[in-house]
Amino acid sequence: MSSLTYDLTLAGLSVGSAAALTGIGLIVTYRATGVLNFAHGAIAMVCAFVLRQCVVVWGWPLWAGAVLTLLVLAPALGVVLERFVFRPLSVLGGDPAQTLVASIGVFVLLVGGAALVWGQGARDDAPELVSADPWGQLAVVLVLAVGVGAVIRRTRFGRELRAVVDDRQLAVLGGIDADRVAAAGWAFGSFTAGLTGVLLAPYVRLDPYGLPLLVMEVVAVAVAARMRSLPVAVLVALTVGVAQSQLTRLHPSGWGEPLLQAAGANLFVVALLVAALALPRVGTRDALPRTATARVPTPQGAWIVAVVLFLLPLGFAGSDLHTSVQVPALGVVLLSLVVVTGRGGQISLGQAAYAGLGALFTALLAAGRFPGLPRLPELAALAVAVVLVAPLGLLTGWPAITRRGLALALATFAVGVAVSRFVFAQPYATSGLSLDRPDGFDGDRAYYVLELALLALALLTTRALRRGRTGRALAALRDHESGASAAGVRVPALKLLAFVAGAALAALGGGMLGMGLRAFDPAAYDPVRSLLWFAAVVVLGADSTLGALGAAALLVGLDAGARGGVAAALIGVLAVLVGRFPGGPYQAVRAVAGRLRPSGPTALTPLGAEVRQRLRTSLDAPSSTPAPPPRPPAPDHEPRARGAGGKTTPSAGRAVLTTHDLHARYDGFTALAGVDLTVPPGRITAIIGPNGAGKSTLFHCLAGTIRPARGQVRLGDRDITRLSPHARTRLGIARTFQQLAVFPTLTVAENVRVGAEQGRIKDPAAADRALRLLHLDRPLRDAPAAGLPTGTLRRVELARALAGAPGVLLLDEPAAGLDTAEVTALARVLRALAADGTALLVVEHDLDLVADLADVVHVMTAGRIVASGPPAHVLDALDARETAV
Repeated sequence: MSSLTYDLTLAGLSVGSAAALTGIGLIVTYRATGVLNFAHGAIAMVCAFVLRQCVVVWGWPLWAGAVLTLLVLAPALGVVLERFVFRPLSVLGGDPAQTLVASIGVFVLLVGGAALVWGQGARDDAPELVSADPWGQLAVVLVLAVGVGAVIRRTRFGRELRAVVDDRQLAVLGGIDADRVAAAGWAFGSFTAGLTGVLLAPYVRLDPYGLPLLVMEVVAVAVAARMRSLPVAVLVALTVGVAQSQLTRLHPSGWGEPLLQAAGANLFVVALLVAALALPRVGTRDALPRTATARVPTPQGAWIVAVVLFLLPLGFAGSDLHTSVQVPALGVVLLSLVVVTGRGGQISLGQAAYAGLGALFTALLAAGRFPGLPRLPELAALAVAVVLVAPLGLLTGWPAITRRGLALALATFAVGVAVSRFVFAQPYATSGLSLDRPDGFDGDRAYYVLELALLALALLTTRALRRGRTGRALAALRDHESGASAAGVRVPALKLLAFVAGAALAALGGGMLGMGLRAFDPAAYDPVRSLLWFAAVVVLGADSTLGALGAAALLVGLDAGARGGVAAALIGVLAVLVGRFPGGPYQAVRAVAGRLRPSGPTALTPLGAEVRQRLRTSLDAPSSTPAPPPRPPAPDHEPRARGAGGKTTPSAGRAVLTTHDLHARYDGFTALAGVDLTVPPGRITAIIGPNGAGKSTLFHCLAGTIRPARGQVRLGDRDITRLSPHARTRLGIARTFQQLAVFPTLTVAENVRVGAEQGRIKDPAAADRALRLLHLDRPLRDAPAAGLPTGTLRRVELARALAGAPGVLLLDEPAAGLDTAEVTALARVLRALAADGTALLVVEHDLDLVADLADVVHVMTAGRIVASGPPAHVLDALDARETAV
């Protein structure tokens, strides 16, 4: 082995050791708590700064500073985070979206706090805890990995840790102190973060932004290990570290030289991109639909105040006006997150990349340096840049089709880091670029007027994506993705639309920001900005355009009027409190104001009582307009169910839903073993059986949420086995869910309208008929779905399914959570639907309801249908068998 190769290998082992430490800490924290600690890099940075403060500034001995930093500060920081940030979230149910926001909030808070305390400049005098010889660092990594592995596999704590990971609630019921396990996991994860920062600080830029991002880039090693295997994480880290070091020997020539050199110098970024996009998603726990509540209304007059505040800078001058120019541009960028995250419910941590591409493309087009296009005026260059960047939204939109939660966060973060490293940080793309303002808008005041016009255009675009049919579909996607798909929403296409529209808005805002600053500054679009912007929009109201504008003013104003880092610290504080105030600061203020109101009735003085009586007398005076007649009471019988056109549709000629030799398997377990089933129109077919019999699997195969391993699902003569749920809905197959699938942020009428708009037949009156059929008209129709009783929500879900005029209706335990009167009313509606020609399939545990309702009953056991026939015959046979047993 040559001397150069050996030296490069040693250097690679040093880098790989630090990456392995990061992987070990992330995996232990994730296995103990289910949280991917996005703040890992920020903790590493803080510990490195504290050690430098102790040794370099205060003159402490190195060993004393190391003990304080690594054995006291780092573990204590982890315990504090678990106790005050993440434990409240676990009590609330561990919602992945809120947990992610809290983790990013800790990152932003620590970065902003470090910038406030130590300034934003880089330090090059960090003390060296371990010599540059990589063998010492490698020994530390191997000892930690072996020790942690032994603890997990061979100790009582390790068994408790594995139990908490598998099922936290069950572990608690078994007597395990899950909080203690989580606190220990956080303490160890923070210790490894601190050790990573201390080891890296002497050899990289020690600043509040660079070191945290560098540490987060190596999260690829934990993702490649599936957040479980410590040996795999260590092996991947060392391999990538050595490979990156060896690639520095290559000196390619030709047009690809800059790109290849960038890839060689950022191999961990390449690994992150591959791990996030190519490998399967990190875990099923992160693919849960996020919870949603009724939307908090905007305070009256808030928009008037916002307009006045945004017009005020027109009276400014000098540096105040120059700073204000950044606010509308950043507001447009944050509106892109309102579309993607607030309305579409998709996590996007890469919006800064699209904003930067918008600024870069605008500069290149205005300078005549964009390949294949001539030099354009600045305003035209901005418009073309938006058109060019919008399709690039597919870079994050395409992974979103199959990913949610943490997996999607990693994918979008990886794309943002890759764009930053391979485009913005490369001289071949950005050297010598300047960016002027459009002709006639060179001055700050004139340009601010132009920005306000573009901001108004962005607000109109955002409003169009939040209203009407598209807005309701996006809200349904955000509130309950499976329910939206079952209602007929084209979920993949809608996700792509949200990301493409978000990329376009971000590009517009980025180009505006670049022209406002008269330069392309890569640091303004680094991945840390994406995390800050995401946290700011979420905590101030992800679905609020007013919140996005307020966040823009806050971020620009605080950092301009004070020391850098104040805005990040404030947003971080709000984000880490998301577990205690899930609805955000505005809802928290409303709650506090509600508690301060007097609980008892307010008594009037005699004069006040007399004034009120006179007012009532004057208001009760007869008017010329007669009052409407009272609404007649609802009849005792259910109205006859009708098709989308309003006419009764007979069962003759309707397609029959059938299955042929259906097989399904899960991890070697056979859930379905050759099921043949017919669901005829105009009849109610029921499936019963014990838990684990395969009922739910069969139901999901019919609905399209599970694809069988073998066999066919047919609707008439058409094979629909491989069709998606929304495609089946548009063919006339509707479904309900065992766990309610309603859209809480929409009203009752809007919930039903989603089904009418996305169903098989488009009929403007279908939603109103479904609402009347299930007694959901006034006053319920305009009530938010959030907070309504279970029985009412069951009717909402059924009305949404009926509004699409289905020919086949699949009902998964429709009586769950209903009282006797509600079950009786439901049975009347289902009989009316069957009499109208609809084919109904009911999976139900309530045998009394099955006996009263079904025309034919199928009994399932061990993935097979073992008995079929009329309810009386089948249920009597089951009773006789149970009696004999």
